[in-house]
Amino acid sequence: MTDLCCNVTSCVHNSEHCCCKTAIQVDGQEAKDKSCTCCGSFDKDQAARNATETPQLQLSVDCDATNCVYNENRMCRAEHIDISGGSAQNSESTLCATFRTR
Repeated sequence: MTDLCCNVTSCVHNSEHCCCKTAIQVDGQEAKDKSCTCCGSFDKDQAARNATETPQLQLSVDCDATNCVYNENRMCRAEHIDISGGSAQNSESTLCATFRTR
């Protein structure tokens, strides 16, 4: 499990810089740097918000960024991960700030 801090305040799953999902997807299969990654779990649709969601301090991170040093068999093994994107309007405006090229 990974400790995640998310500053994508426009995502419906964000609560107090934590994600309310138990698992997220980081996309960026061909990424050579963090700007080519994104949070595939980003959702701006307010109708998708689950009123019972609670912030998760640790969660599973499935990762397609195979060029990242923290990627092991498509899972993020970083102890801490930062997702950036502020008031993003779509997943492409987010990124995994923790990404480090192999």
